[in-house]
Amino acid sequence: MEQITKVWLGPLPADSPYVKPFRFYYVQNGKEKNWDLLKVHDSVSIVLYNTTRQKLIFVKQFRPAVFHGIVTTDGGNVDNVDLKKYPPSLGCTMELCAGIVDKDKSWNEIAREEVLEECGYDVPVERVEEVMTYRSGVGSQGSKQKMYYCEVTDADKSTSGGGVDDELIEVVELSIEEARKMVQQGSDNNSPPSCLLGVMWFLMNKAPKQ
Repeated sequence: MEQITKVWLGPLPADSPYVKPFRFYYVQNGKEKNWDLLKVHDSVSIVLYNTTRQKLIFVKQFRPAVFHGIVTTDGGNVDNVDLKKYPPSLGCTMELCAGIVDKDKSWNEIAREEVLEECGYDVPVERVEEVMTYRSGVGSQGSKQKMYYCEVTDADKSTSGGGVDDELIEVVELSIEEARKMVQQGSDNNSPPSCLLGVMWFLMNKAPKQ
């Protein structure tokens, strides 16, 4: 995952299937304003809990946006980055199993497929329960994400997961106490807010009582 030997930037192709930048104009209180935005896909995320071993299931992967943000915030130049000073591991995140909505299928079915592809658990769609819907990146793209919850067992494991095509995803299991540390005051995570929200929801609503 972290065997990255070269990094550089380039212009965004106009035909990108994932990101469409544009400027939004509007009049508010009689004053014309504008805002630079991105059109991206809506998405699903899934809080996965293995009841056999009482572990929460996460995915770890390299995120170029996180790596870029860390390097540039520190004053580094991504086009000529020192990979010893800024190791690619800085851009690795701990996330919920998730995926974009880009298929002509129900959101529940897309969530079920992501559980299989990324984490290797083959479960019926009826076991994927909807938790909540919210908006991501409200300052730049405002896409919709639905969070789901799914309990799995060791018997549901059919593959090692890891994603499809050229995805490089590591499946990570954390105990409830390890996951609790992610949302404690003062914690420092490379995780997105949706992951931390999912952990807090699980702790409040599904975690076994001590």
